[in-house]
Amino acid sequence: MRSPAPVELTSEQRSELESWTRSGTIEARLKERARIVLLAEQGWHNGEIADELGIDRDTASKWRTRFNKTGVEGLSDSPRAGRPRVITPALEAKVVRLTARPPKNATNWSTRTMAERVGTTDSNIRIIWKRHDLKPHIVRNFKLSTDENFEEKVTDIVGLYLDPPENAIVLSVDEKSQIQALDRSQPILPIRPGLPEHQAHDYKRHGTTSLFAALDVATGKTIAQLHERHRTTEFIEFLDEIDRQTPNHLNVCVVLDNYITHANSRVEQWLEQHPRFRFYFTPTGSSWINMVERLFSKLTTERIRRGVFKSVAALEDAIVDWVNAHNDDPKPFKWTKSAKEIIRKVDKYRRTYAALH
Repeated sequence: MRSPAPVELTSEQRSELESWTRSGTIEARLKERARIVLLAEQGWHNGEIADELGIDRDTASKWRTRFNKTGVEGLSDSPRAGRPRVITPALEAKVVRLTARPPKNATNWSTRTMAERVGTTDSNIRIIWKRHDLKPHIVRNFKLSTDENFEEKVTDIVGLYLDPPENAIVLSVDEKSQIQALDRSQPILPIRPGLPEHQAHDYKRHGTTSLFAALDVATGKTIAQLHERHRTTEFIEFLDEIDRQTPNHLNVCVVLDNYITHANSRVEQWLEQHPRFRFYFTPTGSSWINMVERLFSKLTTERIRRGVFKSVAALEDAIVDWVNAHNDDPKPFKWTKSAKEIIRKVDKYRRTYAALH
C-alpha cells in the first residue's frame, strides 16, 4: 500500500485549522476537514484517520489531497452553479480569528484594513462582524475590585436594595465633587429646523461646587446639600441634615464608598452618638453598586452637561431647582441583579483576565 502524500502546515495554517475545530459557529463539515488535515500532518494514514473520525477512507484522501493542492481555502466547497458565494466559511473563520488580535500598527481593525488583510471587500467584513457581534471600534472600561470582602459587601448592599429591613430607611449616599460652573465663550445658537443646537467648543470657568446627596432607595426622594468643599466637616454637616429629615423612629442604613471623609475617627464618633445609623461600605473600585451614582448621571445629562452658568451661584440654583423638581415626582431606580448574579459575572471577568495575563 502506498503511503499517502505528507501534509506540512505553516504555524498560521495550523493555528487557523485548530481554531476551526474549537469554534462554536463554523459548520461541522469544515471542522471535520480541519481534523483530517491536522491528523494527516501528524503522519496518520487515510485509513487511520477514517477510523478515528468515523468517515470513509476516500473522504480522508480527498481532503488531504485538496489541501496539498490549494491550502486552507481549498477546504471550502467548490463553487456551484448560480451566483458565486462571496463569503466562504474559511474566510469567515479567518476574519473572526484575526479580529481578536489587533494589527501591528493600530489599536484595532477597521473594515478597510481587515478587507485588505484577507483580500475581500469592506461590505463583506461588515457582514461577518455583524453575524458574530464583533465591534472592534468599541471599547468598554472596567475595573475589577481587589477587596478581600467583595462578596460579603455585595451581598449586604444588594440585600438592602432588594429586601430592605423593617423599620428602616435605606439611603445611598455620595458626593458629586468639583462640579464646574462653565460659561461658553460665545452665545449658544438654539435648535432650528434642520440644525441642532450649536455651542462654542471653548468655555470660561467660574468656580466649582460639590453636591452631597442621599437617595432614598425605596421612594427615589433625595436629600441634598451644596458645599464649596467636600471634607469631613461638610460630610458630618450633611449627616446632621439626614438625621433631621428622616423620621426618628426609623433606623438609617447608609450605603457609601470608602472615601477618607466617610471613614475616620470624627465620623466614627458621630456614629456613636447616633446609634440608629449604620454604614455599609461598597467594595473598593465598585462605585457602580452605589445607586446614587444613577441620580448623579441623570443630573449631569439633564441639567449640567449642556448648561451655561455664569457663576457658581447660578450653577447651584440650577442644581437645587433640578433636585426640587425631582422630589416633586420622585421615581425610584430599580435594582434588578441579585448578589449571586453579580458575583458570578465578576468571577467570570477575573478568570478571563487571569487567562489573558
